[in-house]
Amino acid sequence: MKENGENNVMTKRLPAHTALAVNTEEERIKRAFKDKDWNEIKSHDSWAVFKVMSEFVEGFEKMAKIGPCVTIFGSARTLNDHPYYKMAEEIAAKIVKHGYGVITGGGPGIMEAGNKGAQRAGGKSVGINIILPFEQMNNIYIDPDKLITFDYFFVRKVMFVKYSQGFIVMPGGFGTLDELFEALTLIQTKKIGRFPIVLVGSDYWKGLLHWIEEIVLKQEQNINQEDLKLFNLVDTAEEAVEVIDNFYAKYTLSPNF
Repeated sequence: MKENGENNVMTKRLPAHTALAVNTEEERIKRAFKDKDWNEIKSHDSWAVFKVMSEFVEGFEKMAKIGPCVTIFGSARTLNDHPYYKMAEEIAAKIVKHGYGVITGGGPGIMEAGNKGAQRAGGKSVGINIILPFEQMNNIYIDPDKLITFDYFFVRKVMFVKYSQGFIVMPGGFGTLDELFEALTLIQTKKIGRFPIVLVGSDYWKGLLHWIEEIVLKQEQNINQEDLKLFNLVDTAEEAVEVIDNFYAKYTLSPNF
């Protein structure tokens, strides 16, 4: 009882949103260990399947109409006066002028910059948003008919990789890394076509790329030398768009395919 009392006192001392997060996390952990009877399991999981199906159906119906697009990944925390924000906006504007639409995760930061650049340049601006415990609001630069909001990360990631002809990866956190390695894994294992992946910002990415080459490849041999060719590293908006254009030029394809 004393331990619970101490926990309650500690929770009360925390800011309201932090205390809510602590309690929510504790409840989630407790539910994972709770015994459930068959009817409870069947009822909950069955409804979850229908929810997943509905998200896939809505995503497929909307995304199938958008045409060739390039996805821009990056941090939601990047402020609008940051050089990476301005570069993402510039890249998006150049992409749409080359005939592509732009897809982002629909939120703030780099995602907002991508949608802003695309919309202001007169191109298609698509937002694939996600519902989070601390709500991520969609940004205002998404075309009204091209905003989709998901509960499930895995459904959302399917939409990114299924409907993108290329990936621009700006600096970001765990979410950006997750999306980057999802795309790399699917291309490496030939589950999707070898679409171009462009990492923007050599100062930001050089540490990760050094680790991949020296440890993952050379020391542990967990990937092949050819896998290092699955991505490109650039530092300017012009270089990023050039990688996309040069890739499709090899196959005599344009954004109108």
